[in-house]
Amino acid sequence: MTNRRHYAVPLHEAAAESPTLARLTQLARESGDRLKAIQSVIPAPLRASIRPGPIDGTSWCLLVDNSAAAAKLRQLLPALQAKLNSSGFQVTAIRLKLGSHQK
Repeated sequence: MTNRRHYAVPLHEAAAESPTLARLTQLARESGDRLKAIQSVIPAPLRASIRPGPIDGTSWCLLVDNSAAAAKLRQLLPALQAKLNSSGFQVTAIRLKLGSHQK
């Protein structure tokens, strides 16, 4: 048994050493990029209630703080998807998931 010391490793170093973590980091970055791409379509008062969520193939999830914001976003889904596709993201579906805003 070896005596291994535990030490903090910056995320970018850990990601470089782990293909799985590197892929998760890439997906998280892309999810954030997708949210940035659609900001202009989302009404300003709703923007603080929305966070980027997981990407699953060509499906993307938005995390929404409350049902009122989710109801408004549902109306905007076709415009959001069109904006994403015109921005170079291949998205065939956007899912909404309700959850509390974590700071």
